[in-house]
Order: sequence, then structure tokens, then C-alpha cells
Amino acid sequence: MKAASIILSGGKSSRMGTNKALLKINEKTNIERLVEELKRVFSEIILVTNHPDEYRFLGVKMVSDRFPGLGPLAGLHAGLQESTQEVNVAVACDMPFVSGELAEKIAAKLGSFDAAIPVIDGKKQPLFAAYRRCILPVVEASLEKRNLRMTQFFDDLQVLYLTEEDLPGYSKPRLKRTFFNMNYPEEYEKAKNWADGDN
Repeated sequence: MKAASIILSGGKSSRMGTNKALLKINEKTNIERLVEELKRVFSEIILVTNHPDEYRFLGVKMVSDRFPGLGPLAGLHAGLQESTQEVNVAVACDMPFVSGELAEKIAAKLGSFDAAIPVIDGKKQPLFAAYRRCILPVVEASLEKRNLRMTQFFDDLQVLYLTEEDLPGYSKPRLKRTFFNMNYPEEYEKAKNWADGDN
């Protein structure tokens, strides 16, 4: 697909106590799983990290935050600046079961909208969503005003919200797993069990 995927890996992983992206699931680091899955679909992969030396083994394009310390919105800003594509899918590094196929569907639904944001179980999912590169000025303005919540700048965009009904072919359990993120050690254990085939 002629689009980019922006993997956000700039967080401090303070709740996990160690770098979430480098935790292993079935002998592969979480970040390797993500890159391999997304490479099947996207023509460009961009990893946003403030510690590039830790990720050189991936062999992907990397960029650091232009607004360091300001969270995932700053990561999205850096990724969009680096991207050569108009359509971009942002993915958080702590989502071990991200689906390249679903990412492609979300990007394809973007159409003329500025952003396509899944809403799963009534919760907006801005960290697995599609964005146009042209929204950069809006993102930058939010960062300069220190409006850092990922959903705060949506009022200034034309946003398409995608509920479960807009994603046919994906059961609720499958969507729940795809959008699962791991912030705490017990969630990492849950991810390992799922990957091993346990429920």
C-alpha cells in the first residue's frame, strides 16, 4: 500500500519498568513483531524513538521527537514530518497483536477525511489510526499550546470515526485483542499467554 506506518516508541515505559518495545513474545521482541506485520502492507515504516541505538537492528527509518517529553502527540508530529506519504497509520509500540490487514482497511477508509479513528467498545483509539500528513500544522499548534491529549485536536479536523460495525469481518474478541496494549507487567503476561494460544 502506498502509505506509511508510524510506530510510536518514544515513551518511558515507567509503568512496565522496562522498555515495552523490547519485551519478547514468542522469541521476538514486540517491536520486531510490529515491524514485520506492518511491512507486509506499508511501503514506508517510520519508527519514532529518542533512543535510536536500541533499534538499529530493525533496519528501518528512525526519527526523534522535535518536541521531546510531550508524549505520543509529539511522536505523531515527528513521524508525519518524516513521512513521504500523505496517508499514514500511527501504531503504538505496546500493541503486540496489531493487524497489518486491519491497518490497511483503516487507511483505505480515510478517503477525503483528515483522520480515521477507530472507536472500539466506545473508546477512541488514536494510537492505531490513520492520519493525513497535511494535518501537521494542527498537530504542531496543539503541541505549542501544550494541548497534549491525542484526541484534543480532533475538533480542528474532519474526522471519520469507525465503530465495530464499520469493520465487518472482525469479531469483537478479535478487535479487543488487536487493540490490546500492555502497560503493566500483568498485561505483558497476558499477551504472552495469548500468543501461546491461551485464552
